[in-house]
Amino acid sequence: MRDRAATSLSWRRVFALGAVCAVFVLLFSTFVVQPFLIPSGSMEPTLRVGDRVLVNKLAYRFGSEPRRGDVVVFDGTGSFVPEGAGETNPVTALLHGALATLGLAEPAETDFVKRVVGVGGDRVVCCDARDRIEVNGRPLEEDYLFAGDAASRAPFDIVVPEGTLWMMGDHRSRSRDSRDHLGEPGGGMVPVDRVIGRVDWFGWPLGRIGSLPGTSAFDGIPAPGPAHG
Repeated sequence: MRDRAATSLSWRRVFALGAVCAVFVLLFSTFVVQPFLIPSGSMEPTLRVGDRVLVNKLAYRFGSEPRRGDVVVFDGTGSFVPEGAGETNPVTALLHGALATLGLAEPAETDFVKRVVGVGGDRVVCCDARDRIEVNGRPLEEDYLFAGDAASRAPFDIVVPEGTLWMMGDHRSRSRDSRDHLGEPGGGMVPVDRVIGRVDWFGWPLGRIGSLPGTSAFDGIPAPGPAHG
């Protein structure tokens, strides 16, 4: 009897410890660093389908804001998808949300990962005589683009409103991004407060573990002035 009671107590401790660990991991993923499963090829070659990246949720918590060139995860509700899109059974949504937060399921249909190309006040234009995107009159040498892709097949000339971002994927021919929502409410601009965090590291596969590579494409871009809106 004593051995049976000891075994029962031991299992209870194991379950309790497991529950505490699960809660800790969930809280850590919710508020600090969240694994994020890449569901599509819109950010190739930087991010590949099936990659698990780590999203730094503290990157913009203390006064910092997204910068040109940052790769970010954001909630596209109201900008990339209509309000109410992706609604489903609350229990199913809660379970899927928990798994997505741990990087074990694809993200919600309203969550996207893209690169920040323009910030508030920037004038972003496609394209110059060499088919390069210009930001505030300075052409970008986009070293992260998918091989063979043009900077954009669709011409545009926009000024990014303050408090919003102009987002584009690195695989331009396969990315639905801010360009696809020109003419819609919001004009494809993503509010800064919808950004979930910055993609800073690869967590999987093992051969890609490490920091996300940076880019010099936005070096020397002048601050927006009156001529840029």
